[in-house]
Amino acid sequence: MIVVEAANVGYGIYVPVSVLELLPPLGKEVQIYTYLQVREDDLSLFGFLARPDLEMFKRLISVTGIGPKGALGILSALRPEELRLAILTGDAKAIARAPGVGAKTAQRLILDLKDKVKADETLQLLPGAPAGKEASPSVSGEAAREAVDALVALGYTNLEAVKAVRSVEMTKDMDAEAVLKASLKYLAFL
Repeated sequence: MIVVEAANVGYGIYVPVSVLELLPPLGKEVQIYTYLQVREDDLSLFGFLARPDLEMFKRLISVTGIGPKGALGILSALRPEELRLAILTGDAKAIARAPGVGAKTAQRLILDLKDKVKADETLQLLPGAPAGKEASPSVSGEAAREAVDALVALGYTNLEAVKAVRSVEMTKDMDAEAVLKASLKYLAFL
């Protein structure tokens, strides 16, 4: 929880751990996008540094069985872009790592949100997507997808595999084996 002062009033705002890491120093101005939960006996504010993160929070609380504090726990365990990727790739194991989220809840979350999470929001996260690199999208994209499949076959989650492959600087002459080797080097240092 953070306390933000506005007009000489301090507001307690629940935030994910990722927001705590990005806050400016004490006394500096900050803009927080908030969601107000109104209950009979409580008013709670939940805050985020970016509007898309707030939108992801709202999507999460729309899933049966996930309340605001559960959604905050999920967004503390997975950054919003990692959560989007996990939803698109169907990686329930990564989502289930969040506190209080079991395998069934993770599967329900994926089913409920897969259509709501826009593909263009995560285009830059997927293997072979344009990321400003020189590689040919058709060659590197195919090699990247094969490397992701190989990493998943080795026991890594879809999310871990995609992150590892995205860490590789692709070149035109890289095949799936070269991408896989570079990805495994990345994973070895985690």
